[in-house]
Amino acid sequence: MHFHIITLFPHAFDSYLGESILKRAIEDKKLKVSFYNPRDFADNKHDRIDRRPFGGGPGMVIQAEPVIKAIQKAIGKKKNVKIIFLSPNGKQFTNEYAKKVVSKHTDIIIISGRYEGIDARIKKVFKMEDISVGSFVLTGGELPAMLIVDVMARQVEGVLGNFDSLEESRISTSEVYTRPEVFEYKGKKYKVPKILLSGHQAKIEEWKKKRK
Repeated sequence: MHFHIITLFPHAFDSYLGESILKRAIEDKKLKVSFYNPRDFADNKHDRIDRRPFGGGPGMVIQAEPVIKAIQKAIGKKKNVKIIFLSPNGKQFTNEYAKKVVSKHTDIIIISGRYEGIDARIKKVFKMEDISVGSFVLTGGELPAMLIVDVMARQVEGVLGNFDSLEESRISTSEVYTRPEVFEYKGKKYKVPKILLSGHQAKIEEWKKKRK
C-alpha cells in the first residue's frame, strides 16, 4: 500500500510515522508514504502558492496549479489510484470506507489543505472524493491525513502482525484487564471481573458483546 500525501508541511508527519506499528510497517515495506509539497511546483522564485480569494473573504487560498502538478507527480503512470480530498463537508470517514478503499486500490493520494482551502478547480482536473474525519474544523489537513493513513494501514495484511488484532473484525470491548487479578489503592481493592477468570469462552464473549 502506497500513500501519497499532498501537503505544505511534510515534516508534520515525521514523529507519528517514525514510531511503533507504522514505523515497523514502513521498514518492512508493507507500507510506503511519499510526500509532495506544492511549493516545490510553484512557478515563482519565492515558492509562493497562496493568493487572496476571489469574491473577498479572510485568509489565503492555495493555488490550483501547484497542487495539480503535485497530484500529477504522485499519479505518474499508476492506474489503480484513489484520490481523497480532505474537507469538513465531505463524506464521513469510517472503518468500512477504509476497508473498501484498501481492497480496491494500491495507491492512495490524500490532499491536505491549509489556510482557507485549495482552489476548487483541482476537482475539475482530477476525479476525487471529499472525505471528512469528523464534524469539526482543524487548522490543516495533516492530522486527518495521519488518521486516514493509520486506519487504512491497519487494513493491510501484515501491518498489525497478528491480523486478529483488528478489533473491528472480532468481538472486542472498551473494558480490558490484565494482571494482577487484584490491586489495592487507598485502602480499596479493585478486582478483575470474575467472568474473565472463568475460562468459559462463550460466556466471556457474551460479556464482551454487552460492553462494546
